[in-house]
Amino acid sequence: MLRRLSLFLLLALAMQCAGAERIKDLVTIAGVRNNQLVGYGLVVGLTGTGDQTTQTPFTVKSLKSMLSNLGVTIPPEVNLQLKNVAAVSLQAELPPFAKPGQTIDVTVSSIGNAKSLRGGSLMMAPLKGVDGAIYAIAQGNVVVGGLGAEAGESKITINVPSAGRIPNGATVERQVPDTFGKEGPIVLNLRQADFTTAERIVEAVNKTLGGDVAQAIDATSIQVRGPAERNQRVSLISVLENIEVVPAQTAAKVIVNSRTGTIVIGQNVKVGPAAVSHGNMTVTIAADPKVSQPAPLSRGQTVVVPNATIAVDQEKKPMFLFNPGIALDDIVRAVNQVGASPSDLVAILEALKAAGALKAELIVI
Repeated sequence: MLRRLSLFLLLALAMQCAGAERIKDLVTIAGVRNNQLVGYGLVVGLTGTGDQTTQTPFTVKSLKSMLSNLGVTIPPEVNLQLKNVAAVSLQAELPPFAKPGQTIDVTVSSIGNAKSLRGGSLMMAPLKGVDGAIYAIAQGNVVVGGLGAEAGESKITINVPSAGRIPNGATVERQVPDTFGKEGPIVLNLRQADFTTAERIVEAVNKTLGGDVAQAIDATSIQVRGPAERNQRVSLISVLENIEVVPAQTAAKVIVNSRTGTIVIGQNVKVGPAAVSHGNMTVTIAADPKVSQPAPLSRGQTVVVPNATIAVDQEKKPMFLFNPGIALDDIVRAVNQVGASPSDLVAILEALKAAGALKAELIVI
């Protein structure tokens, strides 16, 4: 009997923790964030697929400026005709707590009319933050996933050959100041705002640490009292990240992409009592003119009498009934039985929403 009771308790505990997630996966730490970097540079070594300098004069000016910094002076009247150089924009993300000497990935995108960056190499270029300071230096060979080829007036392009990446292509030169080691509470920000999830996190943290160390500020933020010493704050956040919480179920939503026909129905979508009839009507109009011939010696004229036949063909589809509280599986099954296409399903969902039977938020993007 005791063995059965123990097994029952273990099963109950497993069912209770089945939907639990770590706080690490639900929140972000306030002040611990990435920083966007941007820059401008030149990609050289292209095989004739660079910028057309007559249409992108800034590429020539940039090249002259770079050569001037390297001690090579080109007279202003000299007009360079280049096809192996492309002006590019650089984007990168500086991770939190990144230290000088570490490397980050760089995305390279053509800003001129270069056809492809395949085989090119980025010259040394600075990456700046929003404050205008230089935080990293980028340089290296560009890896392009796209491909372009042309012969005569025929050409083919696979993916985007005018953009690429440089793995570990930038070296961090400056650290972003942070407030992680200063006094004050540690603030956890939910990735998706939800009052129920915020309250459950507060309960789980207080239960684990004891007392009322955690308090909910709103549906997004929870503050936890923490020490001012940096090492102790790291230890506390390590404990907080691994606490498991069962998040609240999300609000019922139906997302419709009208351009692609993609429809995503949330788990909690319900439909009230409603009857839906779906069918396609085809109207066919065929012209069949008649010739009217007058009787002999009647001095009449031969005329063409217009005549048209109209046929209406309506595809017969069954009517199906939604009972109160019907779930997602039943909705999908009923729609599949009626043979509706994505566009027809959008019309059905909009009609259900207008009738007040769809118990969910309908979002059309």
